[in-house]
Amino acid sequence: MDIIIRPVEAAEYAALGDITAEAYLGDGLLDYGADDPYLVQLRDVPRRAEEAEVLVAADARGRVLGGVTYAPPGNRWADIAAPDEAEFRMLAVSREARGAGAGEALVRACIDRARATAGVTGIVLSTQPAMRGAHRIYGRLGFVRTPERDWYPIEGLSLLTYRLEFPAVS
Repeated sequence: MDIIIRPVEAAEYAALGDITAEAYLGDGLLDYGADDPYLVQLRDVPRRAEEAEVLVAADARGRVLGGVTYAPPGNRWADIAAPDEAEFRMLAVSREARGAGAGEALVRACIDRARATAGVTGIVLSTQPAMRGAHRIYGRLGFVRTPERDWYPIEGLSLLTYRLEFPAVS
């Protein structure tokens, strides 16, 4: 499948919000199900697109397969990034597009953006223990676990962290 990574378009906000919400709900990642307050953030693509960079994976016909929010250094959407790190979050791929490479393509696009930013030494992310498919992608791409940075945004929710370090350029 040909996958195109590009910035989300306003006409796609609702579709990407639905894909993201359904990925988290369908995988049982929200403690309160359809009543989980985090669902509001997952669906609020317009706000994320205004305050960070939201990328989509689309097929050759332009159909949105998934998306991710990329936060450059210092961006308000970064949860754990140090001043010299980029971060990405809310990586989601529609159920029917899983396994076709959209998730990995989105992660690679975030890595490319971070590497192209002067002064950035790495890129980080937080993930839930149950997101095993995503963990495999991160491992393939060279991310390493950083358990010293693991955190709990709310009681009972443990987030694992990963980092990809960029070689120093001389």
